[in-house]
Amino acid sequence: MDAITDTLAQQLVQSLRQTPSYTRLIIGIAGSPASGKSSFAHRLVRTVQNLLLEPQSSEVLLVGLDGWHLTRAALDGMPDPALAHEKRGSHWTFDADGYVAFVKALREPLSRSNPITAPTFSHALKDPEFDAIRVEPHHRLIVIEGLYPFLSIEPWVQAAELLDERWFIRVDEDEAKRRIVHRHVDTGICSTAEEALQRAVGNDMPNGQFIMENMLEPTRFIDSINDTVMAHELDG
Repeated sequence: MDAITDTLAQQLVQSLRQTPSYTRLIIGIAGSPASGKSSFAHRLVRTVQNLLLEPQSSEVLLVGLDGWHLTRAALDGMPDPALAHEKRGSHWTFDADGYVAFVKALREPLSRSNPITAPTFSHALKDPEFDAIRVEPHHRLIVIEGLYPFLSIEPWVQAAELLDERWFIRVDEDEAKRRIVHRHVDTGICSTAEEALQRAVGNDMPNGQFIMENMLEPTRFIDSINDTVMAHELDG
């Protein structure tokens, strides 16, 4: 996907230069589980950084939606904790209100006195790390990647409507399932391929279908390509 990445990165740099200096350019990248959105987003941001005349200025910042996972303690407090943990990754197991507030803050006029913070997700802790990302006024191009950045349901839609671009990564369903099974076994989430397949069919694939049925119209579709580099990077 190098050619696609290069072309889109060049377009983003051009769009950034045309964006008023007092505001930000915000791009949402979504896709089904294992569509490759995370890897694509990372490569896109690296390419944009290389294209900027002054890469050290750090105008571009990548933010992952995974940081807004509800904590395991919060899931324990739900009416059906067992179901909440089993379905972790579904849209209702995220802090949607917190994510919406973050995007709304990004849309405020830039101010050096008002940095914005965002969480990240720690796979070691299996929980978010709050305020791990600091968005400064010089971060004028924000790329947000994840499953649900432009859902069309409340309250998610409030953030979706504030994005300048909504890019959706398309992937063949069978290919996505294959990637999910491999990832679950490789990361130790599941001990066998059979267990991983059951989890994929019962949780990941339904999440992907939900996204397809409940998202604002993307401004761009990008087809996931399993090239020699992406084959080792796909983690989205």
